[in-house]
Amino acid sequence: MLNSVHKSFGDVRAVNNLSVRVPKGSIYGFLGPNGAGKTTTLRMIMNIIRPDSGGIEIFGNSSVERAKSRIGYMPEERGLYRKMTVTKVLAYFGALKGLAGNELSRQVSLWLQRVDLTNWARKKVEELSRGMHQKLQFAVTVINEPELLILDEPFAGLDPINTDLLKAIMLEMRGEGKTVLFSTHVMHEAEKLCDSILLINKGQAVLDDSLANIQSQRASHVVCVELEGNTGFIERLPMVTAVKSDGNRFEITLKDIADTQELLKSLVNRIKVKRFEVKVPSLHEIFVDLVGKGNAENS
Repeated sequence: MLNSVHKSFGDVRAVNNLSVRVPKGSIYGFLGPNGAGKTTTLRMIMNIIRPDSGGIEIFGNSSVERAKSRIGYMPEERGLYRKMTVTKVLAYFGALKGLAGNELSRQVSLWLQRVDLTNWARKKVEELSRGMHQKLQFAVTVINEPELLILDEPFAGLDPINTDLLKAIMLEMRGEGKTVLFSTHVMHEAEKLCDSILLINKGQAVLDDSLANIQSQRASHVVCVELEGNTGFIERLPMVTAVKSDGNRFEITLKDIADTQELLKSLVNRIKVKRFEVKVPSLHEIFVDLVGKGNAENS
C-alpha cells in the first residue's frame, strides 16, 4: 500500500521512509505513541494530504479517488451535521455513497440496530453523547459495506461496552473478507483484535509483522507458576533474579541465559507444581521496550 513514503511539515519529518503492506482480509493495527505519524499516514492514504515522495496504492491503483467507493474512512476529528437527526445523517451519507431506495432504507435501519441507536433515531446529532456520536460516525463510515475500512482512533471516547460492540463488528467484517486498518496508541486494544501490526515511532516503522510472530520471537524470561509447599528456596536458585508472589502464585524472573526447563526441574524435585507457564510478553511491554517508557501509553 505504501512504498518508501516521506512527509515533512517544515523542519519536522512526520513520516520517514515508511512502507506498509496490509494483508487482505485481516485486521491490521497501526500503532504508536501520540505524534508518531499515524494520522498523517492515514491522511496520505486517503489523499487528504500528499506525500513529499514515495508511492501509495490501494487495490493496485495509484489513485485513491478511483477506489473511494470501496473504502470507508473514519477520521480522528469527527464531523457530522449537528442539526440533522440520526436517521437523516445516516440516509444522507448512505446516499452519497451510492445507496438508494429500499437498499438505503434497509441499511439505515440495519446500522441503527447494530450500533444500538434505534431509540435515538429521531434525535438530533447535537443531543447525542460523545460515545453515541462516535458510534454514529462509525455507522456512517460502514453503511455501504466497504471492502477496506480505515479508522483513526475508533475507540476514543467509548466506554468498555461500546468499545466491545465496535470490536465485534470489526471482527464480523474481517470474517466477511473485508480488510480493517485502524490506528491506536493503546496497546491492549490492538493485542485483542489485530492479526498483524505496524508499530511506528517518530515517523519510522519499528515493527511490522503478525502479532503471533512478534510475541513468539521475543524471548521471555518470566515464568508464572502456582505452587504448593515450602517456596522459600526459590529466590536462592542460581537461575532466578527476582520473585513476586501472590499467595501460592508466583512470577519468577530468570537470568537472560537461563533455561525455563531447568527451573521446572528444580521446582518439581522439591515442591508440587500446579501450574507452570512461560509468560508471553504483552504488546504493551514490547512497545515500552522498543519505543521507551517516555512514550508509553497513558490509558
